[in-house]
Amino acid sequence: MKKKIAIIGAGIAGLTLANLIKKFTDHEFMVYEREESLSLEEGYGIQLAINSVKILSQINFNKINDENVFYPKTIDFYNIQNEKICDLNLSKFNSIDSKYTTLKRSTLIEFLKEDIYTQHLRFGKKIKEVSELKDKVLIKFDDNTNDLVDFVVAADGIFSNTRSFFEKKKIEPKFKKAVAVRLILNSKSELDINEENISLMLGSNSHIVLYPINKKKELNMVCIMRCKKYEPDNIKHLIQEIVLKQNPKLKNIFENEIKTWPLYFSPKIIPSSNKKVFYIGDAFNGFLPTLAQGAGQSIESAYEIFNLLTKDKLDKENNYFEIRSKRAKIIRSRSNFNFFAFHFSSKIMQNVRNLFLKFLVKRKFFVKRYLGKVYKN
Repeated sequence: MKKKIAIIGAGIAGLTLANLIKKFTDHEFMVYEREESLSLEEGYGIQLAINSVKILSQINFNKINDENVFYPKTIDFYNIQNEKICDLNLSKFNSIDSKYTTLKRSTLIEFLKEDIYTQHLRFGKKIKEVSELKDKVLIKFDDNTNDLVDFVVAADGIFSNTRSFFEKKKIEPKFKKAVAVRLILNSKSELDINEENISLMLGSNSHIVLYPINKKKELNMVCIMRCKKYEPDNIKHLIQEIVLKQNPKLKNIFENEIKTWPLYFSPKIIPSSNKKVFYIGDAFNGFLPTLAQGAGQSIESAYEIFNLLTKDKLDKENNYFEIRSKRAKIIRSRSNFNFFAFHFSSKIMQNVRNLFLKFLVKRKFFVKRYLGKVYKN
């Protein structure tokens, strides 16, 4: 039976679901975005493992110009002094059609909006009120428009505003006592790294990730540092005290234009209290970025909703929460463990970790168990 769906939020999760619905079904849908335009910030890099690339391939991900993506095959581990510890082969998880992929977030959003933008995307839409009417959901927006739909899919991020309209019990995201610094490098500068690989530099209370985001080998760099509170005006001092004291040679890199944000995570996964409302992406659960699965899980959760919709199981025999919760717990536990292991402050613990890393990355069973369950087909 034909259904009508309101998708709240035009990020990766919402637009992925919209593309799947448009290409493979005749259901009606509209994507509502509270901002006045899409966020197409140029420099923001993302990583997509094969779990998400396989899904995107169904909506012609290969249409993206090959010059605007990259396919790193290896993760190189270094200490913060840029001394190599070991490396991990990522290509073993690849298939002929699906490869570990890195690109700019704006490149992915541009691709996802192409078939949605004109007819199925509305900007400046802030929810004012919701109510149930004859087994449907009536959404009223603050511009005096409304929509009567069969299902609402909230894809509006970790601070989801949609939840406040449907849930009496709301779990607020928690600050992880860490801050992320992002910048774009046009070359690897003085770093002794392979610019075709993902480079992970582990330091005391900090780590740095660098990876290419296109064939021009522009590098996305993210530095995560532990701190008790987020003070944007104090970031340069924080970099000096935490990172540059460990490796002064990195000073030139941080002279580039930087952007910062505090790290938040979802402390608890709670189900929707309304059988007509579903949460996907960060609105379902916000992950730490230490497993590079934020975008991937947004895509996966959209695909799970899509599958239930096509099987007419969204309002009956619906097991979305159970499936997504189980999956999210796996990703969350590994992300949290990485955050813990990457930031040892003790030299002894760093050395022990590095010895374990050298041993474990060469063990097929461990790699398959630790990453294979994440990069599942």
